[in-house]
Amino acid sequence: MTGIGRVLVIVYGIMALAATGRSFVQIVERYDEAPLAYTLSALSAVVYIVATLALIFAGSRAWYVVAWIAIVFELVGVLVVGTLSLVLPELFAHPSVWSWFGLGYLFVPLVLPFFGLWWLLTHRPAARTVDAEPAVASS
Repeated sequence: MTGIGRVLVIVYGIMALAATGRSFVQIVERYDEAPLAYTLSALSAVVYIVATLALIFAGSRAWYVVAWIAIVFELVGVLVVGTLSLVLPELFAHPSVWSWFGLGYLFVPLVLPFFGLWWLLTHRPAARTVDAEPAVASS
């Protein structure tokens, strides 16, 4: 992985660390104040960890599919949570990573999945070729 792919993995890794740290502190110190928001922060951390690993190993067909699933889930999550945080702000008295479309993270959670999906579209893993005739072992 080179160029923009490497930058994408680094940004996903930073988001994974940031979301993990944030959710850990929120859950340990104040979980009873906003269980929904803090649980969503923990969920976003898991999604960023999985997406980071999946992008690193996206040369494999299985990891490529995992990357698609994680990044689409991330996009849906940030859009749904972002919308709910505007429409029903009482649910998010305490912000999560995806609240207000990632405002607390300079909207990186909103923009990042679009770059991730673009990268996946333009970097499909190479298809394996299968020989028409199986090789015959000689004795």
